[in-house]
Amino acid sequence: MPTVILPVLDEAEALPWVLSRMPLGYSPLVVDNGSRDGSARIADGLGARVVHEPRRGFGAACFAGLNAARDDVVCFMDCDASLDPRDLPRVAGPVIAGERDLVLGARLAERGAMSPHVRLANAVLARELRRRSGVALRDLGPMRAARREALLGLQIEDRRFGWPLEMVLRAAAQGWRIGEVGVPYRARTGRSKVTGTVRGTVRAVRDMAGVLS
Repeated sequence: MPTVILPVLDEAEALPWVLSRMPLGYSPLVVDNGSRDGSARIADGLGARVVHEPRRGFGAACFAGLNAARDDVVCFMDCDASLDPRDLPRVAGPVIAGERDLVLGARLAERGAMSPHVRLANAVLARELRRRSGVALRDLGPMRAARREALLGLQIEDRRFGWPLEMVLRAAAQGWRIGEVGVPYRARTGRSKVTGTVRGTVRAVRDMAGVLS
């Protein structure tokens, strides 16, 4: 069954909820990216496997988790309680069954869960992704699943917020069967380090624009 890679930076509030809802057979792997709020200790106490990635960056944490994972299929998801781990089987199922090589969870945002500047940035990126990759995706979803060895073979280079975008672009270029399923998206627990401010969103978009260029 899959390893669930959870990049974490100061998510002490959300971790108990996220880990308590992990589906049977899905193994949580928390990648602590320099938390100062005891996130690693909390995750360990709740039975999750914890690895530490001192180099800051979302992609750096994802890559560390990918290297540390032991299962054939891996999932990625944010660990801020905006996404429910109970939706993971719907995303991972087509990969496990051999029907898809990469599946993304398209966020179906509840009212107030996604700020206007985030909605706008996401729409622009999704449109550009469709144009560049030829894959009909509505969202660059942070919940996703693929096979570990195949992901390593993509040789993704970005170690910041361009990681998710580069994954899809490289997978599409290699002819992967890419799919998408809708997943509920809720207001996160705590303040986002990325999209909680316009500055954070701009930083993420800048990283992704670097990948597109």
